[in-house]
Amino acid sequence: MIFIREINPLSAKLLERIYRRSRHHQVRQRARCLLLANQGVKVEELMKIFQVSYKTIYNWFDRWELDSMMGLYNKPGRGCKSKFNTEQKEKIREFVKQEPRQLKQVAQKVKEEWGIISSKKTIQRILKY
Repeated sequence: MIFIREINPLSAKLLERIYRRSRHHQVRQRARCLLLANQGVKVEELMKIFQVSYKTIYNWFDRWELDSMMGLYNKPGRGCKSKFNTEQKEKIREFVKQEPRQLKQVAQKVKEEWGIISSKKTIQRILKY
């Protein structure tokens, strides 16, 4: 038995569009799951189709009930937090301007300045954004 309200035609059309065009795989997956549930597909079958647990399906349904379309998207705060704040990032960019081809030395300056150990890759990511 499925525990979501019937999805109105306008929302169903929007879900179909999200399912077809969203850049984010998880969002497409959740939209498709809701569309199938609205068509009467049982939870056990949804679990097999999307290869997720019973709890995950019901989490998707709950987020839909609470937040509607916004419930399809991940909430902010996921992933690794930044080591540096915006002022530190600006300072790192200045260090790189002083020594553009010496990222190891920039990482060393960062360690001396703030006591934060960072790699060349971290410095490159800061420069990228």
